[in-house]
Amino acid sequence: MDERETIDGIPITEEQIEAWAAEAERGYDVKALKKRGRGRPGRGAEASQVIALRLTPDEVAALDARAAREHKTRSELIREALTALDA
Repeated sequence: MDERETIDGIPITEEQIEAWAAEAERGYDVKALKKRGRGRPGRGAEASQVIALRLTPDEVAALDARAAREHKTRSELIREALTALDA
């Protein structure tokens, strides 16, 4: 094992890999895994859709500058702009 392989800065050992493999071979409780609430929290009752958006470097810089000024994320600003279209 490459000594540089880490998880959160902690080196991964051969023993850890063997333990993970043994756990996987025993099988996982799918209901328990789903109950953990993996992934980002939802934004509503229905699933959200991820949309790819192409922006120029200048547009990204402007978006990031405004996001920093307003202490918001890129996504928040884009959603606000879309909401403003309906107003």
